[in-house]
Amino acid sequence: MPSTELPRRITVWGAAAVQVGIIIGSGIFRTPPQIAGHLASPIVILALWLAGGVLALLGALTYAELATLHPQSGGVYVFLREAYGRCVAFVFGWSYMLVAKPLAAAGIAVVFAEHLNTLLGTTWDVRWPTIGMLALLTAINIRGVVLSAGVAALLTGLKFAALSAIVILPWVTDRANLANLSGSLEPGSLAKALVPVFAGIMWTYDGWSDVGAIAGEIKDPQRNLPRVFVLGTLATTLLYVLVNIAFFVLIPLEKMRGSETVAPAVFTALLGPAAGLAAAALVIVSTSGSTHGSIMTGARVTYQQSRDGLLFAFLSGVHPRWQTPWVALSVQFGLSCLATIFVKTFEKLAGGFVFTMWVWYALAAAAIFVLRHTQAERPRPYRCWGYPVVPAVFVLAAAGMTVVTIADDWKGTLVWVGIMAAGVPAYFVWSSLRRLTIA
Repeated sequence: MPSTELPRRITVWGAAAVQVGIIIGSGIFRTPPQIAGHLASPIVILALWLAGGVLALLGALTYAELATLHPQSGGVYVFLREAYGRCVAFVFGWSYMLVAKPLAAAGIAVVFAEHLNTLLGTTWDVRWPTIGMLALLTAINIRGVVLSAGVAALLTGLKFAALSAIVILPWVTDRANLANLSGSLEPGSLAKALVPVFAGIMWTYDGWSDVGAIAGEIKDPQRNLPRVFVLGTLATTLLYVLVNIAFFVLIPLEKMRGSETVAPAVFTALLGPAAGLAAAALVIVSTSGSTHGSIMTGARVTYQQSRDGLLFAFLSGVHPRWQTPWVALSVQFGLSCLATIFVKTFEKLAGGFVFTMWVWYALAAAAIFVLRHTQAERPRPYRCWGYPVVPAVFVLAAAGMTVVTIADDWKGTLVWVGIMAAGVPAYFVWSSLRRLTIA
């Protein structure tokens, strides 16, 4: 099975659609009720949403330099390989392929399946519609990257338009109640709630980094990647803050508590009792787009790792007609199905993903300091604005999230730590077997 380079066919708009499409998924509907269960001040909650966007932007500025320095498929994997060597890159790819990306795709798709039941009035086990949707989107991704980027643009455009309508309608219909923005914060409540609240917010922002995974297929990456990283993250941050303001002026914080998703209540407040189906349809479109982008970017890490000789060679197989990494996509689909079946709930899927990825986000961002020293002579089409403060703040924040997550629930994170740690001996076993095979 030949391993060839993937062609550069993705335009700047296609890349932006993939990035924003991944970010805006299930979290914006699922996270606000969870946050409302922890905090009683809408203003503090809005400040945390803004802080999450700023943190994502700091990461985007950092990763823009790294991606233009090495515009290859793989994103974070490539940054780790260049800065720390093959062992660290292998361990990341190991945990990413086995845990992070299957959990991400399955976590978003589970929300899709829940709302599909609402839309159709069915009571299907959510695991099977989830697997069906993963199968369909994987097939689209195998069919061709131009088709995949087009589907991403369509789904992203639809949900961006729908969320913009949610932002505007409360004011033009005179249904905004500014009194809902009042609220108090009990002493000590923020410190107690910070870990679960910020984990939920950063899950909702996740995806700002994923465009780096398709850098090897983006046209003119040195020019287009910084635009996508920075402008896409800024646009999503602004939209998220405005959407949450709309949520608050439509629905009192107390009413959000106990709900699984905020979408039905928002649409009912705007359009009346018949709006529940419209809300379900919006969540279905939104989660479909996010899962689609997650599938597209995730397989590129496995593909690049295989090309580097750090995974089985067949995983870098490229379809002879459609020129997509169809083997990596297929294996990723199988692992996502297993995650859906055995790690069933959204909270477990989201929690596992957030913890495992922020460990690597911190290390990958710190790579900018290493590469400024070890690859000082390489041309840098884009240099991180605010260096070294911007990447340093991001690294510290990402590392801090990892530490407080372990402190908050060390038993719950133990299994994910174990999977990542198992990657170290697996690397040495793999390297030994590979040397024997070559010899």
